[in-house]
Amino acid sequence: MGLKINQNLVNDETGRALQELCPFGAISYENGKLDINAACKSCKMCVRKGPAGVVTFEEDEVATINKDEYKGICVYADVDHGITHPVTFELIGEAKQLASVINHPVYALVIGYNLENNVKELLSYGVDKVFVYDNEALKDFDIETYANCFEDFINTNKPSSILVGATNVGRSLAPRVAARFHTGLTADCTKLKMKDNTDLVQIRPAFGGNIMAQIITPNNRPQFATVRYKVFSAPEKVDNPTGVVVNVEIKDEWLKTNTTILNVVEKPKELDISESEIIVAVGRGLKSVDDLKMVNELAELLNANVACSRPMVESGIFDSKHQIGLSGKTVKPKLIITLGISGAVQFAAGMKTSETIIAINQDPNAPIFDVAHYGIVGDMYEIVPELIKKIKEGK
Repeated sequence: MGLKINQNLVNDETGRALQELCPFGAISYENGKLDINAACKSCKMCVRKGPAGVVTFEEDEVATINKDEYKGICVYADVDHGITHPVTFELIGEAKQLASVINHPVYALVIGYNLENNVKELLSYGVDKVFVYDNEALKDFDIETYANCFEDFINTNKPSSILVGATNVGRSLAPRVAARFHTGLTADCTKLKMKDNTDLVQIRPAFGGNIMAQIITPNNRPQFATVRYKVFSAPEKVDNPTGVVVNVEIKDEWLKTNTTILNVVEKPKELDISESEIIVAVGRGLKSVDDLKMVNELAELLNANVACSRPMVESGIFDSKHQIGLSGKTVKPKLIITLGISGAVQFAAGMKTSETIIAINQDPNAPIFDVAHYGIVGDMYEIVPELIKKIKEGK
């Protein structure tokens, strides 16, 4: 699509008029020829208010697909060293809700080696089918071999939508596969909706979290979305699973790769605040690093992990692994206490689904109070010592 110039209608009068009309200086008229350069913002002012017919806007013909050929909502099961990442189960719960709108089955796709226990676990969450690509050559993650298996699954089964956890593997694999099918992918979705026509509405923060963008892929299938851990809730397990297991025969050509894995070294286990049940989070209200002693004492009494907002990372007080928010971790603890955090959209998006939120802030109009279950307006330097005192007395 784009602007088209009908040069046979161009003359000194129309050329000069269009040149003066363009607010971005993108139209030039020289030697009887009209031209539109890269400064054009496609505002279409030249089409709407310029001499009739000289500049027109033409849209490309959009190819359509038969959406009825694609059925099912698939969840990619992220398995690492025999352990299924819990984001998989959360996505199964969301997939079941989305599938109920359009009466589609729910699939799970698992790729790896010795997957029998993982398959049983997936069935226990009520999926209709588990597609299994099990081979010793798939023991360790390799982007090429995994993408080949993923591609075969899509070609064979034609799922309408595919949900992938925003893990290290998921963030690498999903875009590679989506590109093979020339389809869209929305990363780090915070909400999903399903239309009656099977279009998946993928909702995520945009423009620094100032708006919530609703993205659809109306003319391509399958539809891809990645979702962070702790955004959705896992469903209850079913007592008598009725799902079907489809063991796929793997072709040698799928296992061809330009990568040779020589050795796999386990990374030392680090703090993952996403797994924390109790969190004490501190923000810009902290006056100095020395004052962390007070915060750490409160966290220790509550058996909590300490987290922070983005300014604390930018100032070098905390490492990024402690950060909550769109550019940090998403958390859903049983209890989170925020100290001196205003609650910008970016931070709130990463913790607003917590079971209980207690906010302490001097500003009564701070956005954090819009998501908090309990709010205390006051100075954290007065309130936290009293809170510590009361907890000690209670113990």
